[in-house]
Amino acid sequence: MSEEIKNRVAASGVITFDLEHFYSEGERVAFDIKPLLEHELILREKPFREFVKNNDWTTFSEKHVAVFCSSDAIVPVWAYMLLVAALEPFAKTIVYGDLDKLEEKLFLNSLATVDWTVYSGSRVFVKGCSKVRVPEGVFVEVTARLKPFVSSLMFGEPCSAVPVFKKK
Repeated sequence: MSEEIKNRVAASGVITFDLEHFYSEGERVAFDIKPLLEHELILREKPFREFVKNNDWTTFSEKHVAVFCSSDAIVPVWAYMLLVAALEPFAKTIVYGDLDKLEEKLFLNSLATVDWTVYSGSRVFVKGCSKVRVPEGVFVEVTARLKPFVSSLMFGEPCSAVPVFKKK
């Protein structure tokens, strides 16, 4: 007679918090101001305004856009504001920064919808592996949001847990 196989992880009452579920679908694109600078250093207002006025911004429709400058030039704030004003009717999301900053912002926007109180008194695993890259800042945010509610917080997988917090 064979003994029934039991899933001890499922029976333990541990909740798995999978950040992959908070991934925002859609194309991510970077908009670098560097090519619009003279000698990659100077932003000339008139040509910049002409570019903003005449560019086909519809190419950014429904995309997540990171706006930044990859050169060491000092770019006036109004330049970023002009770009955002032109992108806003088309882009799904716009952030100042690179694609990593964009990815973090998208996750944080998704996490802002979570009712963290549902985890009150729970033992929670924040899943460490996923099919999408999760920025480190997202794990920091999740830890800060969960800690006030959970009885214990772990990172990784149930088979290889790293304890993060345990309420005394």
